[in-house]
Amino acid sequence: MTDTLEQAPTPHPGRSCPLHYRYAPEVFREQAPPRLQSLEVLYVVGGLYGNEPALQAVLDLFARESGRKRLVFNGDFHWFDTDPARFSRVQAAVLEHEALRGNVETELAEEPGSDDAGCGCAYPEWVGDEVVERSNRILARLRRTVAPRQQAELSALPMWGRADVGELRLGIVHGDATSLSGWGFSQEHLRDPGHRETVRGWLERAAVDAFACTHTCLPVFQEVRVPAAEPPRWILNNGAAGMPNFSGDTAGLLTRVAVTPYRGPGRRFGFVAPRGNIHVDAIGIEFSTDAWLAQFCRDWPPGSDAHDSYFNRLARGPDYHPAEALRVDAGVRSPLSRGRAGIQRT
Repeated sequence: MTDTLEQAPTPHPGRSCPLHYRYAPEVFREQAPPRLQSLEVLYVVGGLYGNEPALQAVLDLFARESGRKRLVFNGDFHWFDTDPARFSRVQAAVLEHEALRGNVETELAEEPGSDDAGCGCAYPEWVGDEVVERSNRILARLRRTVAPRQQAELSALPMWGRADVGELRLGIVHGDATSLSGWGFSQEHLRDPGHRETVRGWLERAAVDAFACTHTCLPVFQEVRVPAAEPPRWILNNGAAGMPNFSGDTAGLLTRVAVTPYRGPGRRFGFVAPRGNIHVDAIGIEFSTDAWLAQFCRDWPPGSDAHDSYFNRLARGPDYHPAEALRVDAGVRSPLSRGRAGIQRT
């Protein structure tokens, strides 16, 4: 397998991956900064997409946590928020915490026409051209919202991070282990055993126990085969914080990694990592769907690009189910039991 996942061959805005999005897995070998070491609770929130009600729900959940805790927004916290006041509120709230830039923030920080990345999504071949074109136009409209000061703030954000929860070493990315917009941690690619071998190599080169990621819009916690003497490693993809992730469930999702179990009602699925007995869970982000859809439709009415691409998912969720989201690599012994809304390790 190649070190970096191949993208669609057409050099088309929205499908290409710019060179300045790239990094090597070895960058994650460095120590986490002191503020992100010895954590007791870590929230990783990717794909907020400018959903302000979801943002407030995340902040409320995090406020209830105790101990040494940190909240990381790992990119694409902007997208639907074309109203300048809401854009400003979202950015101000996010930057009060740890933040990485996703492809949306990276492209917003660039001057228009500086490259041919379009929305920067680097969409794979299974995504239709009409979706890609709409995303490029959404980004172009969002560019008219961002102010120069906000561009500078976004440009200053890192592309990747490191954190330690108890004994668990985590790499935090927007896309995958080699690119800010990589799809190597998508649930589609992680179904392929050959690709999981590539991911195993990335994890070993990075010297982390797990990658927390987002970008690909559907959640998956994927166990990755390692030598029998070592605990398994994981890819922790929260899907989207600002959009539904499952059929009939309108909540967004965040990834919670903690030394203690989650005590709230919103746990969708999860497991306990053997290294340090760390609890890893996908937590539902619940908010008023009716209020959010009304706000969304004011900015993106029927016939607009975002409405055409996203309204059905926002209203009903994608054709995806919790039982598909927690996966054990073939050949690795992992006793599982079913729990609320999906598979959970006990």
